[in-house]
Amino acid sequence: MTETDKSTTMQEPSKAENNKETLRMIILALLIALVVRTFAYEPFNIPSGSMIPNLLVGDFLFVSKFSYGYGSRGTFLGFIPFSGRIGGSPPKRGDIIVFKWPKDPSVDYIKRLIGLPGDTIQVRKGLLYINGSPVERERMPSLAEEEYTIPPPDAVDYTEHLPQNGSHIIREMGDNMPLDNTDVFIVPPHHYFFMGDNRDNSQDSRTKNVGFVPEENLVGKAELLFFSIDEHTRFWEFWTWPWSVRWSRLFMKIN
Repeated sequence: MTETDKSTTMQEPSKAENNKETLRMIILALLIALVVRTFAYEPFNIPSGSMIPNLLVGDFLFVSKFSYGYGSRGTFLGFIPFSGRIGGSPPKRGDIIVFKWPKDPSVDYIKRLIGLPGDTIQVRKGLLYINGSPVERERMPSLAEEEYTIPPPDAVDYTEHLPQNGSHIIREMGDNMPLDNTDVFIVPPHHYFFMGDNRDNSQDSRTKNVGFVPEENLVGKAELLFFSIDEHTRFWEFWTWPWSVRWSRLFMKIN
């Protein structure tokens, strides 16, 4: 008996088996991506100028879903209804947060957290008051991000110092605009009060369109700006990237 006769013939996998294995790998990859997007990090792009000058139209962010735990609307889109949040830590004043619009949870908003449960919030002559005390602001000598935006001629940028959580830049068009003088807002339990950094061009908790945001509507904390492109350029137009990508904004930590 020859050596060939003794050997066992190895059969190659059939085309059908290869297709099944490929399909299994695709399904597994999709499931992993779904789990990561649901429970860990979700990409988000900036659709409006309400957070100028810190976030620009055309910015792409990663939002951490686990920072504040999980809410029914922010994580499960209301399919698993429950109140409050599971796990995580309470958000801090000054955090930039993505949340579900209270009037339509299918719509995402991104704003800065200003008022915590129990706080009183008011704006008087453009100046923010938290619990009756004015929030310090300092006028900047020049506008931020002038390289990528064309600001109105009356725009002024300030460094605003929120209590307990550092400083950030805000933009004002004046101190007597429609949202520069408000009633006193008392933030209810398990709700939050948000404002845009572009103070005179933001639909936020100062308006009836948004109002107080329930804690279960929080999606997550904006952590990292990983990509940025001119607002008039579509993301998939990669051949324009050498000129339209805002290279200096890539991989910026969000403040």
